[in-house]
Amino acid sequence: MRLNNLQAMLRTWFLAIIIASLTGCGFHMSGLAELPFKSIYIQGNTLAISKKLKKSFHTNGVTILESADNADLLLELMSEENEKRILSISGKGVVNEYEIFYRVHYRTKHIEDPTWSQVNTIETRRDYSYNDADLLAKQLEEKKLNESMQNDAISSLMRRLAALKS
Repeated sequence: MRLNNLQAMLRTWFLAIIIASLTGCGFHMSGLAELPFKSIYIQGNTLAISKKLKKSFHTNGVTILESADNADLLLELMSEENEKRILSISGKGVVNEYEIFYRVHYRTKHIEDPTWSQVNTIETRRDYSYNDADLLAKQLEEKKLNESMQNDAISSLMRRLAALKS
């Protein structure tokens, strides 16, 4: 009986220390963005992030409208780019590392504004090591890194939209 009580007390203290450490270092769960608009009309190109972006708007309580007539904000997704560069080469001329980029170009317009904002760009970048012997694993790693960069681009776009003045 006493052993169970001691274990429960130690577990409670351990959890309390972990929670205090996380809150003390500034960690917080990513939650809903406080967006200064309730409806949005998305126009332009369909990008790789379009589906996840719409889901993010729905999660944050923003209605995606079928026309620009009653929208609080207009968002034009202009283009996206994927780029892959060699970062380092071995002495034998074999690629050791790659650097990959993902960019999204967009602009916004409040319904009452006469003009669009300037074109904004969100860029994410990752480095990864490469080895021909692990070709399939490295291709999967690159795919996962691209998905991660797209998620980061969505988060960055949501933060930028939350910073817009209504």
